Amino acid sequence: MNKDNKIYLSKKVWDIEKSNFYEYLAVMIDWWVSISKALESIKKKNKNAYFAERIDEIITFIDSWDSLSKAMKKVPDIFIDSETAIIEAWENSWSMYDSLVMLSETLKNRYNLKKKVKGSLTYPLIIMIFLVIAIGIVMVYVIPNIMPLFANSDTELPLATKALIATSSFVSNNIILILLVIISIILFVVWYKNTDSGKKTFDTMFLDMPLVWNVYRNFILANVAANLWTLFASWIPITKTLKLTWRATNNYVYNKAFEEINLQVSKWNKIVDSMMSVSEEEELFPADFLQMLSVWERTATIDKISKKINDQYTREVQTSLEVLTKWIEPIAILIAWVFVLWFAFAIFWAILKVTQTL
Repeated sequence: MNKDNKIYLSKKVWDIEKSNFYEYLAVMIDWWVSISKALESIKKKNKNAYFAERIDEIITFIDSWDSLSKAMKKVPDIFIDSETAIIEAWENSWSMYDSLVMLSETLKNRYNLKKKVKGSLTYPLIIMIFLVIAIGIVMVYVIPNIMPLFANSDTELPLATKALIATSSFVSNNIILILLVIISIILFVVWYKNTDSGKKTFDTMFLDMPLVWNVYRNFILANVAANLWTLFASWIPITKTLKLTWRATNNYVYNKAFEEINLQVSKWNKIVDSMMSVSEEEELFPADFLQMLSVWERTATIDKISKKINDQYTREVQTSLEVLTKWIEPIAILIAWVFVLWFAFAIFWAILKVTQTL
């Protein structure tokens, strides 16, 4: 079968898979195995069929006398610009092993950070899903079975009971329509989020959303510091480093900020001063972040300082996640209590009124 016609279950290559790729390649090179043979070995043990196929393409390019960085640039759906720039920089200095180890460590840390974020949000999300399901069951099955108790009564039902019955009737009679609307909204959000306008809207919204903004900002800053660490340690020029860093943030607001920062730095302004000018109220770059960066401008230890900032903001993400999850659980419980009180008040008050009439 022609490889262009192959069907893959997924064309996603995870950070941990690329981390393992760089780690295995570093070990092989350290053992004086040629890059082509090392990639052949990695391809055979790779469980991601799509990634293995792309590695095979890189081998073909290298056998055609391309360097590793040049071959990687020909598969941009797998390897981003910052990765190829680091490989290219170390190729010129004959220190390939160091760059591969650094890339592996950076990607592994990023993967672990994402895993922590997803893991911390899973429990609150499950609570909310079960809460919605429980309310749906009550509305569709429980309340319709109680309604006959009041159907033959001439008693004027309380407003809370009327509202509960009306809501239950609407949900029961339009369950398919409601599900279709929910699915349509989800599909629209997924599509809109991938457009330029949608990306701007959602990225701005997440940075303005209470509780969420702190987790999101700290996560971005941790990634920014990690990119600065790997790129500066590879002796890549400042303007190119900032350009690659803003692309790696994957956030519209920070992209625009770094675009302006890069413009100011190209005019010989200091990086910290440029960051302060685009974030005067410290909403994008907090004071401690800027203070730590200012240290390297005085001591010329950017790679070490950036690594410390990355470690610091990785811990900050964990702390802000704990605060977020502590708020989500009581909010879910509050919603559940409001619904239970509404249900109990509506039913028992209606039963009391019917009993009094009889």
